[in-house]
Amino acid sequence: MKGRCWKYGADINTDLIIAGRYLNTTDPKLFAGHCMEDLDPAFAAQVQAGDIMLAGKNFGCGSSREHAPLALKAAGIACVIAGSFARIFYRNAFNLGLPLLVCPEAYGPTDSGDELEVSLETGMIRNLTKGETFLAEPIPEFMREIIGRGGLMKYVVQTHHHNNERQ
Repeated sequence: MKGRCWKYGADINTDLIIAGRYLNTTDPKLFAGHCMEDLDPAFAAQVQAGDIMLAGKNFGCGSSREHAPLALKAAGIACVIAGSFARIFYRNAFNLGLPLLVCPEAYGPTDSGDELEVSLETGMIRNLTKGETFLAEPIPEFMREIIGRGGLMKYVVQTHHHNNERQ
């Protein structure tokens, strides 16, 4: 995957990703329109499908709600790269089909607006703007399959359906 980088700092909590005042809905389009709004008011209007978010350590800390990874995915973010992730955010993101890569080395030299190319299979992160390469831990095959099917629930339903057809 290839996309423009959106760079943010460390300890980006779930309330900064999608403010609590928008949680009275389950509409992903509404989440997308307000994603990152308190931290970066221009984000929702300028983000494009396939863009990649880069952050420091402890991304997704705070509340355990699923709305935060859902908002990022609905806004068009294809992947989040960070120094580290809060555990529950990490699980929620994969459950919803949003891939995450841990790569603290990519943070310092990479700037917002840089074009990044990411391989979930190898963990390779290439900054095409600066000609630099970083290596994150690759995402295991079964987790890539969950992402490819759009999240854990879709994976389970499709796998169950496929297994029933074979019987």
